[in-house]
Amino acid sequence: MSESTEILDRLAMRLKETRRSKGLSLEAVSKLSGVSRSMVSQIERGESSPTVATLWNLTQALQVDFAGLLEGGDTVDQIEVIRADQTPTIVQRGEGCRIRILSPPEDAGRHEVYDLRFEIGGVLDSQPHAQGAREALTVVSGKVRVTSGEVSEILNEDDTGHYAADCTHRIEALDGPARAFLTVQNA
Repeated sequence: MSESTEILDRLAMRLKETRRSKGLSLEAVSKLSGVSRSMVSQIERGESSPTVATLWNLTQALQVDFAGLLEGGDTVDQIEVIRADQTPTIVQRGEGCRIRILSPPEDAGRHEVYDLRFEIGGVLDSQPHAQGAREALTVVSGKVRVTSGEVSEILNEDDTGHYAADCTHRIEALDGPARAFLTVQNA
């Protein structure tokens, strides 16, 4: 077996082990990394060699470095740091809204934390989450309108709103740019 084949096999095995150890589904890794679910599955089965860009997105989603996927290792007594320029970002969601993922990947689908940055007139429209899901939005700067179902409230700087997220909901910046922290809690 060639060295490159051994590396790819080890990468496939470690990617799968790491994903499972963090309690993540293929879908969750796909959502966090921007790599299609089918591609993640193919890489885990050793059927596809990831590009450097794909591997980078996967390591960021799983919060491991390149070597972390090729080596074992004890993670006890560590502080995991994600630098600002490495924080996963969700693109193509909302209009004039940048969404940074602050919660660990293993929390995807259960308890998620996001940093939302709205441009002037920015909007984030969301479809219903799982039954019983709730969101808490704390405005750090600016002013936003939150709509959950048929009700709306305006939140100013330092205000926090709690609302149902199992119905259509919307956050929109009013009177200029805005920044908020969003917590999503699924039942």
